[in-house]
Amino acid sequence: MSSTKDSLVETIKTIVYALLIAGIFRTFFFQPFYIPSSSMKDTLLIGDFLFVNKMSYGYSKWSCPKLVNFLCPISGRILGSEPERGDIVVFEHPTQHRTFVKRLIGLPGDQIQMRGGVIYLNGEEVPQTEDGVFTETYAPQGAAGSLPRCANPAPGIGGECVKEKYVETLPGGRQHSVLNVGTTRVDDTGVFTVPAGQYFFLGDNRDNSADSRVAQPAGVGFVPEQYLLGRVDRVMFSSGGKHLVYVWSWRKDRFFKALQ
Repeated sequence: MSSTKDSLVETIKTIVYALLIAGIFRTFFFQPFYIPSSSMKDTLLIGDFLFVNKMSYGYSKWSCPKLVNFLCPISGRILGSEPERGDIVVFEHPTQHRTFVKRLIGLPGDQIQMRGGVIYLNGEEVPQTEDGVFTETYAPQGAAGSLPRCANPAPGIGGECVKEKYVETLPGGRQHSVLNVGTTRVDDTGVFTVPAGQYFFLGDNRDNSADSRVAQPAGVGFVPEQYLLGRVDRVMFSSGGKHLVYVWSWRKDRFFKALQ
């Protein structure tokens, strides 16, 4: 009886230690993240699995797992470092408390405006160069089974869905792809002035992204620095199927793919 009890205690201790180690790793080093939406195509696809580098920008109470972040003894941000324009950032939505991934476009003090789908940063146009088209199959994608938006009309299930593709060059020379489907109400905006200690984000799939162009709570608005969770640098693997466990649907060309 004593031997059985000792074995049970050791099993419980092993589980507790494993959970603590996993929690520490997830809180301070790398957090797994699954891409559920199309807002960052074609940089990130629905079904991409990646790790968020939580050492990038330091730590706040939002760095802790959501279920216990009220226990996190962090006020403000510690061991912080400044993000760079063009970084792909995972952050906590300040009011909805959902996790988002977007591209950092505006730093504190920047003035940003959209004109005809093009960014004007501090009064200067951020150039876009034509880069052909992005094509994908018009079919349900990911666990939610969402259908992609297309620039071509009504391709039908199984048809070819097409979007215009451009290379956008940020000040400093960083480049990345952006997609265009058509004209939307956020292609033209007023001037946004980014407050101190906050940031402005856009999705690369500009016509299918909830981002800083729309104020909170409906949109993302400006994001205070304490809500930044970390930077994304690489896709670990990717699944084109409904679930990650469908190994036959994994996209082999996206294993360990570096991101721009």
